[in-house]
Amino acid sequence: MAQHLWITGEHAHQRLAAARALTSVPLAEPVDAHRRRYGPYTATNTLFTALMPDLLATMPDLVRRHDIEVLSVAPDLRPLVPASRETLTSLAVPAERTRFYSRVRTLRLSHGLAELLRDYVRALGGPRRTLVLDRLDEADPTDAEFVLVLLRRLDPELLTVVVGTGSGPLDEDLAAGLDRYAQRREAPPVPHPGRLPADPARAYVASDCCTDDPALLAAYAELDPDTRCRLHAQRAEELLDTGLRSPRLGAVPHHLERAGDPAVTGAKALLEALNYCVDMGFYHATLDLGRRGRAVVDRAAQEGPWWAFTTKMTTSLSALGRPEEAEALYDEARALSVNPIIHRQAAYATAMIHTRHREREHRDHVRARAWINQAIAIASLQPEGADRSFSTVFQQNGLALIEMHLGNLPGALRLVCEGLDHLDRELGADEHRLHRSVLLHNRAQVLAALGRLDEALADFTAVIADDPNYPEYHFDRANLLHRLGRDDEALAGYAEAIRLSPPFPEAHYNRADVLAGLGDLDAALADLGYVLELDPTNADALVNRAGLYAALDDAPALRADLAAGLALDRANPHLLCLLGQVQAEEGRAAEAEQSYRRALEADPDVTAAWSGLAALAFDAGDLRAAVDHLDRALTVGDDAALRYNRATAYRALGRYDEALADLTRAAELDPADADIRRERAECGRALAGAGGR
Repeated sequence: MAQHLWITGEHAHQRLAAARALTSVPLAEPVDAHRRRYGPYTATNTLFTALMPDLLATMPDLVRRHDIEVLSVAPDLRPLVPASRETLTSLAVPAERTRFYSRVRTLRLSHGLAELLRDYVRALGGPRRTLVLDRLDEADPTDAEFVLVLLRRLDPELLTVVVGTGSGPLDEDLAAGLDRYAQRREAPPVPHPGRLPADPARAYVASDCCTDDPALLAAYAELDPDTRCRLHAQRAEELLDTGLRSPRLGAVPHHLERAGDPAVTGAKALLEALNYCVDMGFYHATLDLGRRGRAVVDRAAQEGPWWAFTTKMTTSLSALGRPEEAEALYDEARALSVNPIIHRQAAYATAMIHTRHREREHRDHVRARAWINQAIAIASLQPEGADRSFSTVFQQNGLALIEMHLGNLPGALRLVCEGLDHLDRELGADEHRLHRSVLLHNRAQVLAALGRLDEALADFTAVIADDPNYPEYHFDRANLLHRLGRDDEALAGYAEAIRLSPPFPEAHYNRADVLAGLGDLDAALADLGYVLELDPTNADALVNRAGLYAALDDAPALRADLAAGLALDRANPHLLCLLGQVQAEEGRAAEAEQSYRRALEADPDVTAAWSGLAALAFDAGDLRAAVDHLDRALTVGDDAALRYNRATAYRALGRYDEALADLTRAAELDPADADIRRERAECGRALAGAGGR
């Protein structure tokens, strides 16, 4: 079986020599992934910048379909690739940016770019091609994530990914992926090619300090401090003169940290890169830039920049699922500063840590309310004006979330409505449009939770009118339309969410549920298959697809999904119920009973397990046990099928009046079921013939 290739070796020239010895046709020149060049997505940026002229010439529609992904990783392609799906989030000025991307966004970008690359190579045709990506041990986590997606999703017979790594530490997930999907080879030692440059120290700096040539490294190490600073300053100026953004995320900050004034010019460059990265959801890079920024500024003399580096780090830590580290930085800021703005922002963010970012079992919504109340109190002390109005509404929106988590939906609704009214009174129509859309979306969610579905739908429709390219709004509206029974409109909403976004597995997953309910099982299977292509560890998608295979009597596919799902989650009650059904159909009653009981150990309210046990008991002639199991199932929720089955057991026991009562109720629950109506009529006749017993 073909595999990708993993070349290891001490020096880049050795690894690249080994890669050049391959016989496959190269897709592009070897790509250096060292994050010092362009920061996040250095390798991905370099690759798609090289491929873009041919992509635009031969497959412009494919580029247009993936423009979000392309422009997110290669911002300097904007003159060539028009942005067709801007949102209020992507367009917000920094002062009005109140929404940050989910940490899964970079994974979605990677999947979209992998599909773009796959479709491009397929269209090229011809022999198998090779893509060489070197220095992955020096790469930003975004590039490591992208390469891992390539290794898993691209057929090596179509495009062989050749990954080069040196002696540096490797991203854990990428290392595991290389072990699984790539054949490892050690590059043989070869002499360094070419002559030594006339000025090796300058050449080292000109490489943005990425080369691992020992001679250049040694020459740089021998420089006096003044010369070293001057070379870094000159290189930074050269890069800035290009007008490109990408070097400003990597090489420019690196050089200006080492030029003459790191606390001023270095901090400014780091802050520019940090602000861009946090807005784009590049959170690992934001952490790195924040640490470096805090190291070069004097907190006492430069509290503003110091806090900017700190608070963007905390935002990133929370987004990455590391809230304890974020809270520790907030505690540090509270201990070191008396600035009320810092205390207000830290109080709000700490509230969000306790109500949103901690693991569910460690969330403390009451403590969160205490922190948010402190933020509101500080905001109320600001001078009157637009800033105070917005700040107060912003904090109260956080309080609304906490009240919602505490179950106080009317209180949450009141706070959100008051916030919208306040902004409409105090601000101009074009001010803080992003946050107004967030408030309107939040009101829609609260109204939906209160069961006021028509009002919620009106708000979802309004927020889409204001921000039509934001995919999550279409997704949430589609979910609501499904609740309202308007499934054709829900399907259109899911399709729009999918069109507007890089790969969006949740939209495919939910659309599959609607399609299955409408009887379009093949389309539902296709959506679930795509979800599992994006994430083979999605146990819920395996459960649902296994259920569809069971309905289609596709035993081999069902067994494969059961095996895959139970390998991920041995105690998954839904998979265990499906396994029990398979075992029961194969006449393995004892094993089926064991599977059902294991399911109930995991979740005592799984009705399918109680129903399965009832069926086993009925087949074994233990009618009373069958009734008892169905009694237990019905305590979870009334259901026509369960009533029908219990009526069958009652009739077998001669308890016709109870059977008739169950069938009457089943007919109320599902009046369209002809079997229930027929059985009810027969039961009525049997009861009359038995003298009303």
